[in-house]
Amino acid sequence: MADDEEGRLPGIPEHSIATSLPQHLADPGGMRSRLARYGIQFGVSYIGEVLGNPSGGFKQSTHYDGRLELVFEIDMEKMIGWKGLTFFANGYQIHGTSISADNLGVLMPVSFIEATPATRLFELYFDQKLFNDKVSVRFGQLAADSEFILSDGAGAFLNGTWGWPSITAEAMPNGGPAYPLATPGVRVAFNPNDQVALLVGLFNGNPAGPCGNEDPQVCNPHGLDFRISDPPLLMVEGAYKYNQGGGQLPGTIKFGGWRQWGDFETLRDPDRVIHGDYGLYAIIDQMIYRLPGEGDPKGISVFGRVIGAPSDRNVVDIYWEAGMTFSGMMPSRPNDILGIGFAYTGI
Repeated sequence: MADDEEGRLPGIPEHSIATSLPQHLADPGGMRSRLARYGIQFGVSYIGEVLGNPSGGFKQSTHYDGRLELVFEIDMEKMIGWKGLTFFANGYQIHGTSISADNLGVLMPVSFIEATPATRLFELYFDQKLFNDKVSVRFGQLAADSEFILSDGAGAFLNGTWGWPSITAEAMPNGGPAYPLATPGVRVAFNPNDQVALLVGLFNGNPAGPCGNEDPQVCNPHGLDFRISDPPLLMVEGAYKYNQGGGQLPGTIKFGGWRQWGDFETLRDPDRVIHGDYGLYAIIDQMIYRLPGEGDPKGISVFGRVIGAPSDRNVVDIYWEAGMTFSGMMPSRPNDILGIGFAYTGI
């Protein structure tokens, strides 16, 4: 039985290979359809990469790394009648070796899926919609990089810094609440209309706790520590979308920042301790040429992010990136993207 609204089988996400499979493979025995009646959806995805370093760095070799992800979501209104409440969980099985660590020693990982091999829980939360879906309250184990400091244009690139940038990975204890380490927290989103959005998140400020010189992913090996006693991290972000009508050149600007509590050593005087840390950022995504046609806008877009933090307590005090993406340039392949970008990390 097809889903009348989406034109696909119930329980299958819109972006899934299952939408292209025969029904007996996409929904074996009707299991996904039956679960969907109770609000239960699940998904499995896999990314595998072969990366090689033919010259430069400190070692030349080829690596394979992979990530299997399992996603589980329950619409609690369908299951128990609780309107606006959703339960979400996902986890990873990460395997392979890291070209960034073994061959290059770079600050910004070559691939956004690179991580210490492990089987781990990532996010685990409830999300409650309120006031006609204008307010969303999310609480549980959360990752800040799922919603904060994101640029649509930067999402076209493979290198890890285009997601959670190098400055936040270095400034926040043990990399902050970002892949592959989430941490307990609460996030409130306010969307009074289609143009304006406000995000406020409060997280446990250290996803791995006191770890010394150890790999934080080893200190919290399976994402099950659920730490709540570390100094907190506050993140705030506002976004404004404009020119969203048909035929216009859409754009989004974002401004945000973070405040980290706790003690930080100064770089110039190791015996002096500074209380707290912070950073500020701005992001822009702007389409400059739009192809004719209906649906999601396709064409040429530019993007940029700039982020700063105090230089007396942070190894990285400035980060910026800029780039351009080309989408839908081949009518036969409307979802293909070509991107050109440059990222700078200031030490």
